[in-house]
Amino acid sequence: MNVKIFAMTTLIHRIFPLLICLAAPMASAVDPDPFKTEAMAPLRPSPQLSARVGEAPCATNLPATPLTAIDAVDLTLCNNPQTREIWAAARAQAALVGVAQSAWLPSLDGRVSAARNFADNGNFNQSAATLTLSWLMFDFGQRSANGENARQLLNAAAASQNATVQVLFLSALQSFYTAQATRAAVISASEAERSANEGFLAADSRYKVGVATPADRLQAQTALSQATLNRIKAEGEARNSLGALANVLGFDAQSTILLAANPGLPTEAAFQRDVDALIDEARQRRPDLKAAEAQVKAAEAGIELARAQGRPTVSVSTGPSWQTVGGVASNSGSIGIALNVPIFSGFETTYRVRSAAAQAEVRAAQRDRIRLQIALDVWKAYQNLTTATQSLKATADLLASAEQSERVALGRYKAGVGTVLDLLTAQSALASARLQRIQAGLDWYVFRATLAQSMGALDYTLLQPVAERRP
Repeated sequence: MNVKIFAMTTLIHRIFPLLICLAAPMASAVDPDPFKTEAMAPLRPSPQLSARVGEAPCATNLPATPLTAIDAVDLTLCNNPQTREIWAAARAQAALVGVAQSAWLPSLDGRVSAARNFADNGNFNQSAATLTLSWLMFDFGQRSANGENARQLLNAAAASQNATVQVLFLSALQSFYTAQATRAAVISASEAERSANEGFLAADSRYKVGVATPADRLQAQTALSQATLNRIKAEGEARNSLGALANVLGFDAQSTILLAANPGLPTEAAFQRDVDALIDEARQRRPDLKAAEAQVKAAEAGIELARAQGRPTVSVSTGPSWQTVGGVASNSGSIGIALNVPIFSGFETTYRVRSAAAQAEVRAAQRDRIRLQIALDVWKAYQNLTTATQSLKATADLLASAEQSERVALGRYKAGVGTVLDLLTAQSALASARLQRIQAGLDWYVFRATLAQSMGALDYTLLQPVAERRP
């Protein structure tokens, strides 16, 4: 029995080394990326985006120095899971381009089999091995359409990555500026508490010498308690904003973040451009519109692919074969050409074409919707930036007059010629003016970044000092 088993597998033992010899050089010598799909994929978001070159690799930890706006963007683009997700999706689509291109090359298959046959006239072993080289020569457009579809989907994936980067860029700036604004609000609330305390001490002193009523002292005490409460709330909001910033950066909310000093507000923040020109420029640059355009082209290629799948194909094949039956060995080979003509497939091709055409209409409608949305995004961002620019000067004047009014009211009250109501009103107006000034500065920086993002032009050049570039 051992002799029979040996005889049955002898041919297999001879053919396996041949198959291994054919496969080993291909596995070791062939380029692992012969179609260079990695070069087709977009670069991974990193600190070297846009105007920044020669920078260090992505940081994985919060810096020991105070966090700047550039640091916030770098950390977000490096660590936020969305950037890894969209980059991996783009690389996956690039690999599918390689899959589409591989259809143009021949394929080599090997097959080895062994069997023990039982019959009335005796038992015998049967072994066989074949090598087959096959090549699809003509498919009347199917591979071309499939390749165009894959390339356009890769373009869409790359543009989608750029759009995601823009969104994360803006989100990082919004969170960073909000954290700075809430920190400034804490300082403002502390100043308001200090002023309220000074007012209370003045009322208390006047009450003790008998020149103020108990009502004055109680009103001043109430104003101080309210200022203390406002300061406590401001501190809570500042802690929440730091947690939100850490989350955007890709860290746990309880991470300790030390913020850099607030950016100086621009002294001349004039901004005036033709909004029609801005919208036209945005439609040329917006990555989400580019992605939608690529999706339309991919869908159009899908129509041609559906048509081509119902057309004939021509293939050639060749290869040797070896067989041993009952101890008798034979060798042979073959070469042939095959024409496959689909005659009737139950109207499958018809409905595939209809489905692809409808999908192309869907993509075209989505593209047109994005075009309209771009105009609205630019219009709103432009108006918001214009309003914020005008608010900067208005809040500067408001703060200056409120500070002067508070000083006068406090001096008059201490001198005994003003009322405590006048003092409390002036202090409340000053606290409100400070908060409005902080909000105006935050709005200006955020709306400037929002306008850049709505135009598809948000990059590191926006983070240069205001004095070095016009908004």
